[in-house]
Formats: sequence, structure tokens, C-alpha cells
Amino acid sequence: MSIYVIVSRLTDEGARTLKKNPDRVKEVNHELEGMGVKVLEQYFILGEFDFLNIVEADNETTLSRAVVELASRGSIRTQTFSAIPIDEFIRSLE
Repeated sequence: MSIYVIVSRLTDEGARTLKKNPDRVKEVNHELEGMGVKVLEQYFILGEFDFLNIVEADNETTLSRAVVELASRGSIRTQTFSAIPIDEFIRSLE
């Protein structure tokens, strides 16, 4: 399993949806699990983005499919980064 960081920004439509139904965030997390992406950590953040999610997926294809599905709904825009655990990174330098 690989780790990824997804930062996302709500669209106007997404903000309206979230205001009406705050639990929608957790519903989406369950939907992601059905697509093969497990949310490990999730934060609401202040600044350029609204959410920071640390997720786990088998591969980039699985993650990409899930991110495209979410973006196609028109409620969020995302940026995704691959994350390497620090111990694994250090071992790669030895």
C-alpha cells in the first residue's frame, strides 16, 4: 500500500452541500473506501486549501480513479502528492 496526501478546495457548490449536510465529509470517506482508498487522517485547514487528507491506496491508478470520481461531482478541486515514509526515505539514501 502507498501513502498519498490530498489537499482539496471546496467549490461554491461543495460549500453549500457541506453547510446543509456536514456529515457529507464522512459519507465521502466511506465512498472512497469502496473505491479502494482508505482515509488515514483528515483535517480541515485554513489557508489556500480547505482539507488535508492522508490516504492509503494500492497504487496510483486506484487513487487517480477515486480523485477523478470526486472531482467530477463539481464539489471539490484537489491536488495529490505521493508520500514516502521517512524511514523508507532514509533507507533509500544508505
